[in-house]
Order: sequence, then C-alpha cells, then structure tokens
Amino acid sequence: MAAPHPSATPPHDVVISESLPKPAISREPSGSGNPVPASHTRTQSNASVPHATKKTMVDHLRKYESLFTLTPQRMRIIVDSFVEVLEIGLKEFGQTVPMIPTYVFGWPTRMENGDFLALDLGGTNLRVCLVHLQGDGRFEITQTKYRLTEEQKQEDGMKLFDFCAECVANFVELHTGEGRGKIKEDEELALGFTFSYPVNQARIDHGELIRWTKGFGAPNTEGKDVAAMFRASMEKYPVLKNVKLTALINDTTGTLIASHYVNPRTKIAVILGTGCNAAYMETVENITKIAPLGIPGEQQMAINCEWGAFDSFQHYHLPRTPYDILVDEQSNKPGEQAFEKLISGRYLGEIFRLVLCELIDAGDLFLGQNTYKLEIPYSFDTAFLSLMESDPTDELLTVIGIFTHFHQIETTLAERQFFRALARLIGRRAARLSACGIAAIVSKCGYLEEGCSVGADGSLYNKYPGFADRIHEGLVDVFGDKGKRIVTHHAEDGSGVGSAIIAAMTKKRKADGLFVHV
Repeated sequence: MAAPHPSATPPHDVVISESLPKPAISREPSGSGNPVPASHTRTQSNASVPHATKKTMVDHLRKYESLFTLTPQRMRIIVDSFVEVLEIGLKEFGQTVPMIPTYVFGWPTRMENGDFLALDLGGTNLRVCLVHLQGDGRFEITQTKYRLTEEQKQEDGMKLFDFCAECVANFVELHTGEGRGKIKEDEELALGFTFSYPVNQARIDHGELIRWTKGFGAPNTEGKDVAAMFRASMEKYPVLKNVKLTALINDTTGTLIASHYVNPRTKIAVILGTGCNAAYMETVENITKIAPLGIPGEQQMAINCEWGAFDSFQHYHLPRTPYDILVDEQSNKPGEQAFEKLISGRYLGEIFRLVLCELIDAGDLFLGQNTYKLEIPYSFDTAFLSLMESDPTDELLTVIGIFTHFHQIETTLAERQFFRALARLIGRRAARLSACGIAAIVSKCGYLEEGCSVGADGSLYNKYPGFADRIHEGLVDVFGDKGKRIVTHHAEDGSGVGSAIIAAMTKKRKADGLFVHV
C-alpha cells in the first residue's frame, strides 16, 4: 500500500491551457422543464468550434472543488452520525439502516474442511460452485456460470427457482465421480445460497423477500420465503436428494467470512461497486432487538449493515450537491439509498454528466456542437471517469476518444484537463465517504488501537485508479496517524467461497446442537 498523504483539499495538479474565446450565441430553451439542457447544434457560420476559455475553466474548477471536497472536520462529523445510526439499527427493527442479523455465529475456525456447494444468484449470471475446504485458510473451487436472460428475471418466481435448481442438478451430474474436484456418489452436501436481495430472516435457512433489486421483477416472490421456494424446486430433481440448503446469505456477509478465513486480521468487509454495503461481527448483547431469541450475550454474530441507506429520507448528515439531489429525484426510488447514491459506481458517471449539462446549459461548454447524446440520463458511464483519471498522455488522448467516439463532441486540451480534474473530485469524494463508513464501524467496535484489515470487493475498489489509496488517506484524515492501522485489501470470493464456509459452519453448529432454532 502506498503511504497515505492526508490533505484537506484535493490536489491542484491540473494546468488549464489556453483556448479560443467564447462568442455570444443565442440558445433555444428546452421547453420541457427537465433539468438537463436542450441540444446545441453546430451552425454553418461556426467554421471553427468555439470552446470554453482558460479563465472559465479555472473558475469552474474552483467552484466544483468547493462543492465536492470533504474536509477532515466534516468527515469526523459524518463518522459520529454514522455510529449513532448503526447503534440505533441494532436496537430497533424497521430502521433506515437495518443492521440485519445474519445468524452466522462467530468467525470460522479456519479448520473447516470438506466439500460444499454454493449457489450465487447475481444480477446477470447464476453461478454454481463446488468448494473443497482444506483448512488453514486454503480451498479449491470448481464453478460453472449460467447466463440469466431478461425474460427469466421477469417470469414467475417459481420458474426462476426451477431454473436455479436445474442448473445445480446439471452441475452435480457433471461433477459426480471419483477423484479431485468431484462429488462422491451419495455424498451429502450442504449448500449455501447467496441471495443478495433484501430479505427478512428469522433463521439462517429462511428468508422472506422484501423487494427485488438489480433489475429483477419475478412476480409471486416478494413477501414469500425464497429458501422454501428453492427447496421445492430442488425436490423436482432426484439427483439433488442429498443436497441440503443450509444457509441463505448476503454476498457482503460471505465476503466477511471468506476474507477472515484466509486472513484472520480481517474484521470488516465492504462492497464498493455498482452498489455498496458493509458487514462486521457484533456481540449479541449489543443486538438488543433479538433479545427474545435467548442467545447468550457473549456470542458473536455477523451483521449485514445495508449501509447504502444511511441518511436516506431526512438527509441530515451527508453534504449533497445540487447534482446529487437531481440524481436522487430522478431515480426510481427518490429519497432512498442516499449514501449509495454518493459513492456507488452506478451513480458517479451520472453526477459527472449532470455537471456537464449544467455547463452546457449556461453556454460554457460545447457551443455550436450537438450535445444530445450527453443529455441522455446515465449515458456517461463511471468507467469513463476511471479511464480519464488514468489517461497517461499529455494531450489526454483517452479523454478525446471518450468524447469523440461515444458522444461525437470535440474538445480542447483545457476542457479535457478540466474533465479529468472533475472526475478526480467526484471519485475522491466517493472514496473519502467510503472511508467514513469504515471509520464508523472501526470506532463503534474499538478496532483502532490494535488495527485491523478490511476485506474490500467491487468494481470501484478493484478497478477505479487510486480508490484504495484515497480510502486510506481518508482514514488518516479521520483518525490521524492511527488511521494507518486500518488497511484495506482485496477480499476473497464472498458469494462462492464465503457461502460454502458459512454452510460448513452452520452444518457443524446445528450438529452440535447450538442455537438450532435459528
């Protein structure tokens, strides 16, 4: 890990080059009331395309620095508020940040061994895994992916689970036999089902779907026990007679357990990708809302935070810009998932696009050019921000390619330098807010003095340039030099290996007669 360089303000390493002066030009109103502007079409008189001036770009950059910069003082205020919200979620059901009990008790011993199945129902693929746990943090995995069609995601829920069972049956048939990576004939197999959609769980092998997300809409499923539906589907396949659904888990919980299995210093897991979430291990006496279950207070249980909902509805704590507010208002669930909308990969490109649309509407960018493609919501992918930040060329040729190839827009060097600086501001804010969430769990659990590792997964963490270093920088800004004791690392496969480890832990727990009612 590169040494963190704490700073209250973002780096000012962007030099804005000279460009052509901005001419006066009349603009047509959009007439739609939509906050994004109408297109601006090049006219015959504009032989050379006018662009923003040096002074304009510098002035705008200062404005957006003030809007998107998180000072250490503001970060500490957010962390304190975050801790309070986490604690309320442990005490009461129905909170905005729900702090969901997972019924995964304690850490793996790292001596778990044997063969276990894992089923991962993702947003685009279905994955079936055979995981051979070898103990001492070692494992082998054999897996097959099956593509989900849009039709399957919208068909009746029972049909969806029938397809899941059919894939597991095909996998078991294919991999039954003798030798390494094979399922032995008549071998009893525990299966962990990674079902990363909001569910109410009263026990680990049960879960009532609250609502579909990730583009799913399968009817006759919400409000029902998805574990029971999948068991009914498995019963249709004789080859699955020895497969038992043992645990229904969330991918973030699986990431926590898998990462600890490999690296015991791991105390927290975070997902930083299209969505965002965190999980950690809590003492049961602090989860007062499940006191009626009679579980001993000293016992530990993994908590699925669902922290993307932090500061939803009231919006008391997070510093939202006008662009964040627009993203929220125009989303399919206004008011909800406020934290996620500031930091997840689904929204960063849209925040960037809305800033450009504001500048276009004010006549400060792309005058005389047709900008209709930029006016399409979510047409500017977060991957473009990543590419702009990592452009190594003096002329910023990657940025040229993004705007000419995908949006048919010509740019000057001054504009491209501004775009990269804006991308850095938005990406850096996302990383520093992510650091606030991690710092809240560290503070709540008292991990700062001894330090800990954080298993991190997701496209932002894995692919966005400098994201991990910016998280570390943010942790130092919150905690001072002690923040260097909190180190993130690439997480293990939570939805495959983690699911299998949890199945192994649950099988042993119930065989030992521990908390069999959950």
